[in-house]
Amino acid sequence: MTRGNDTIFDPPERADQPRKGLSRRAVLKSSAFFATLGLGLTGRPLVGFASSERHGLSVFGELKYVPDFAHFDYINPAAPKGGKIALGPVSWNYNQNPQTFNTLNGFVLRGDAPPMIELLFDTLMVRAYDEPDAVYCHLARSVALAPNGSRMTFTLRPEARFHDGTPVTADDVVFSYRILKEKGHPVLQAVLKDIDRVEIEDGTIVFHLAKNHARQGVLDAASIVPIFAKAQYDDKTFGASSLKPPVGSGPYRVASVNPGSSLTLERDPAYWAAKLPTAVGHYNFGTIEIVFTRDQTVLFEAFKKGDITYFEDFSSTSWATRYDFPAIKDRRVQRLEIPDHTPSGAQGWFFNTRRAKFADKRTRQAIALAFDFEWSNKQLFHGLYQRTASFFERSAMKAEGLPTGAELALLERYRATLDPDVFKDAYSPPTSDGSGKDRALLRKAFELLKEAGWTKSDKGLTNAAGDVLSIELLANSPLFERIVTPWAANLERLGIPLTFRLVDPSQYQSRIDSFDFDMVGQRYSMSQNMAPSLANFLGSEAAHMTGSLNLAGFANKAVDDLITTGLAAKTRDEMNDAGRAIDRIWRAGHYWVPNWNKPVHTIGVWSGFGRPEEDRLYDFQPAIWWWKEASDS
Repeated sequence: MTRGNDTIFDPPERADQPRKGLSRRAVLKSSAFFATLGLGLTGRPLVGFASSERHGLSVFGELKYVPDFAHFDYINPAAPKGGKIALGPVSWNYNQNPQTFNTLNGFVLRGDAPPMIELLFDTLMVRAYDEPDAVYCHLARSVALAPNGSRMTFTLRPEARFHDGTPVTADDVVFSYRILKEKGHPVLQAVLKDIDRVEIEDGTIVFHLAKNHARQGVLDAASIVPIFAKAQYDDKTFGASSLKPPVGSGPYRVASVNPGSSLTLERDPAYWAAKLPTAVGHYNFGTIEIVFTRDQTVLFEAFKKGDITYFEDFSSTSWATRYDFPAIKDRRVQRLEIPDHTPSGAQGWFFNTRRAKFADKRTRQAIALAFDFEWSNKQLFHGLYQRTASFFERSAMKAEGLPTGAELALLERYRATLDPDVFKDAYSPPTSDGSGKDRALLRKAFELLKEAGWTKSDKGLTNAAGDVLSIELLANSPLFERIVTPWAANLERLGIPLTFRLVDPSQYQSRIDSFDFDMVGQRYSMSQNMAPSLANFLGSEAAHMTGSLNLAGFANKAVDDLITTGLAAKTRDEMNDAGRAIDRIWRAGHYWVPNWNKPVHTIGVWSGFGRPEEDRLYDFQPAIWWWKEASDS
């Protein structure tokens, strides 16, 4: 569920902005911008299969691709290699930062790493983007499942090589899993919870699985975790910040580093996996230049001049008003609106309920009612967006109406401990009159504040404990302020001062990791499947885990159990029922002020790019684009 990733909410109106963290691709959905990543796994744990070698695995249903498949259907196998793509950092995860970087170690909590550092590394298996939950062998030649579901055994491809020409060995794989389980970023540690230990047996790599492991969890562990060269690290160097280019086995390697300003990656012409079916048609650009700046206007000006050639525009105002420069008029630059068929993700302003002033849900609901989306969409967003209501917006796990059937049966187990509102229509933000200060909604908000015990005093709104109700909204981009200002004006009408607190990227990340904020805006990008990383967003244990993605401090035993139930589901319907029950509980508690989303990717590109015609994928993947005039071998 790819701080992505993925959000570093920059700019504020981005509808599909990835946040650091996993679930772009397999978990949040994983986060590598250019990464690629049968048989159904029925039941939980992984049981029902003999230990025969297999080429791929899926959570539900049969695999689309047979063992000897040539390439994924959605790519262009004849895509030319070479050319250059220059862009701003559009996706990230873990400790990666879209505005600056001071380390190339992107898999630990320390430091700010650049996005796309994953391109230096391979994984045992990779995803197919035209299937919702399938992974295929990549570094691994095959995988076998123990009949009793206790272990997975991987056989490596003997031809696999690191950039320095040394072979990728079982020792490297075991080292990578062990060191990340012990010292990796908390999000990666959460991914690895379903793996008790990793060992070498007769030259193969064996995952000993946790007793109650989740099927999606072990597939995530196989398809997300990067494989490092053991010889490059020791216990001290792995967790340290360093600008020394790491040695990986992936399709790209570091060409040049300008700390905080730019990172250039070059395609490895001797990439060992280039002809594998999981890599054919991918990684086509010869050079990837990532440009960093805290000012999106500077980035856009670079795009207008052609210094940046790919610009995913997350600003509705920019998309509606700024594309009138000469290169647009003479058709050297195109505006693309590519349909987005993936879940839109959970974007909103999250309350930090660890702070007593936000403990009462009526307080949180009142604050949310002061945000007039309809006015903002018309006046600020040019009508580009639609309102988000669900944590699982645009997916089958979004709760609708009253709970019924299997979903209701799940909730009934916890009725005595749940808010009665959970059993009503799933909460959605009301539609305002679009005036910017809907009196009916503000009246309702004021009544909720009174019910929550807030009264007017010379200090402002105070409660019986003497707490003063005020909000500091933490941000790392000034572009966010214009969205907040009209909301702040409505809150002022209620007697609640809101301060927009802009801090530098490093301080921002530090405060996010330590939960030192009142409210913060983020987006979590979700996949079609429930993954173990959902516990990192909504699990009770993560509520007090430094660096976790549970910004709200949300802790609910029923949700913990429902995550376990969803991960154990034998069918997609069972998983969706558990997801809808979780969504219903979250929304009834008003733990966020939900934002907005849009059903398209809005992208400006300089002419010369080619891309496949197939857009109906389970993830948006410029990884499979190419430069038409490229001529590399």
